[in-house]
This record gives sequence, C-alpha cells and structure tokens, in this order.
Amino acid sequence: MTRFVDVHNMVRWVARTGTQTIISEMMDYLEDDFRRWESFDKTPRVASHTPFGVIELMPTSDHETYGFKYVNGHPSNPARGFQTVTAFGVLADVHNGYPTFLTEMTLLTALRTAATSGMVGRRLARPDSSVMAMIGTGSQSEFQALAFKAALGITTLRVWDTDQAAMAKLLRNAAPLGFDVHIASSAADAVQGADVITTCTADKANATVLSADMICPGVHINAIGGDCPGKTELDAAILELGEVFVEYTPQTRIEGEIQQMPADFAVTEFCQVLAGGAAGRSTPEQVTIFDSVGFAIEDFSALRYVRDAVQGSDFFEEIDLVANPEDPKDLFGLVGALSPVG
Repeated sequence: MTRFVDVHNMVRWVARTGTQTIISEMMDYLEDDFRRWESFDKTPRVASHTPFGVIELMPTSDHETYGFKYVNGHPSNPARGFQTVTAFGVLADVHNGYPTFLTEMTLLTALRTAATSGMVGRRLARPDSSVMAMIGTGSQSEFQALAFKAALGITTLRVWDTDQAAMAKLLRNAAPLGFDVHIASSAADAVQGADVITTCTADKANATVLSADMICPGVHINAIGGDCPGKTELDAAILELGEVFVEYTPQTRIEGEIQQMPADFAVTEFCQVLAGGAAGRSTPEQVTIFDSVGFAIEDFSALRYVRDAVQGSDFFEEIDLVANPEDPKDLFGLVGALSPVG
C-alpha cells in the first residue's frame, strides 16, 4: 500500500502544525540533503514548453529512495480562474521500485520554496537583517515572509506589486502573523532601507523588476521568480555587484537569472557553502545573490519531511496504487477470471 496525503489532509496538517514551524523544520531537512549533495543523482528538470506555460518533471535519487515532482507553471492561469502552479510528488523504494509515498505538492512546493530561501538566507544575509523588500506579492509572498521571519527574525516588510489587489491580499494575510507591512509606491521605494530583497514575480518575460542602481551594499537578494528559459527579473548588471549562489549550475544556466550571462560566468553552488568548500557572506558590505530556480533535491527533502512528520498520525490514508498479484508473474490472473470469454 502507498501512503497518500491529499489536499484536505495537507491543509489539516499545516493548520495543526503551523506554517512557520513547518518551514523552519524543513530548513533542517534541506540542509541535511544539501550537505550530502554528491550522493544524489542530478539532472536539469524535464520540461515541456507550450505557448500556455510549462509542465515539468523533477527527478532525483539518493540510491535508497527515488523521488520526483510533477509541476506546471502557467502565468496566465489566474486570469482564467486557475492557479499559476500546481504539483504532486512521489517517493519510491529504490530496491523494488514500488511507490511508497504520494502527496499533493501545490501547497508543499510553496512551503519548500520558502524553506529553501530561508535556509540560504540564514547563511548569506547579514545576521542583523531586519527589513525585507518583496517585489511581487502573489502566491509565494506570505510563505517567503514567514521563512525570513523563521531564519532571521524579520518582521518588517516593504512590498510592491503592479497588482493592487495582490498587495492588499498580502497585507490582509501578513498583519495577523506579526508583520509590519509597508505598501510601497514602486520597486525603488520598496527596496529603500531593505536588508533582504525577495523578487517573486510570475510573468514569463525578460523583465527588469530591479535595476543595479537600486542595490545598496550589504543587501542579500533572494531572486526566486526566474525559473524557466526566457524569464528573468534582475538587471544583468546586478549579477556583477556581488557573488551569485545557485542550486544546480547546469539547470540555473538554462532557467535562472544567469541565463543572461556568458556561459563561463562564475557562480557558487550553495551546497559548497554548507560543505565548507566555499565562503558564504564574507563582509557586512558584500552583496549576495541567490539565483534560485528550484531543484529536485529540495522536493526530495520536502517529501521526506512530510512523510516523517505524518508518521503515526491521521493526516494520510493508504491507497491501493500498485497491482499486486499473489503470483508476481501472473498479472493477467487479476483480471482473467473476471473477463468475458470470447
């Protein structure tokens, strides 16, 4: 039997546990897996691009457990009453290939993206950071705010979006969570005095939501919106202002902010910071840039975390996902006796 966490149970579990608690605990799972980065199979995600959006598969394995996520990205969906991103994920036993765990990942992807940002932020942002600017206030924004609250204690947000309703939504949701939210008049206004800048816009375009003249010394830029070919958020000149950290370089060169740069543009994989092979932030004045596109190992960590967290609870059910004949060689026997003759 395969354990299954559907949307209803995922929502119940998050409500019972607490969003910030989950993000904080998931950061530890992510760090554990990033520290053993070399033990994983790694490949850029398999993407099917259409004029409507993209559908992707994100697989990885540590040779004991295999995991993958199915995820879409359709920026025009909200105007048609659909979400921009939906997803589900699977863990399987490498030894026999049987799926052992299946869960919704639309909500879980938001949690894991935020947890990844927080994990990186607590290593690359200044420890005394207190203000975060957020450019883009869509589905990710509240989760990102809670991640930096968990990682650095940030409770002051300066936000900007071209969608006034999205900013009102963030204000409505974030104020009860203990955030002081300032609605800015522009992106330039939002970043004034910010220690961390998160960009999380949805449009599939080579946009410039931040220009180099907006960036002050010491800031950490958490760029999470550029996640497919032809989609960027940062002025390319920003990437020259500090050190750029990525998840998996071959994928980020295709999909991240660095797709704007020459193929030999130097970046640092964040796993090297955790392994001690590369420095993170070295001075208070340094500009650090996390060019995040999302990677399969992060989904693997999130799936592991949820699987472990719901163990022994009522937040999952068991489903009969794999046909299992008494004789492993007689699959037809499951249907033969029931099939009409002739």
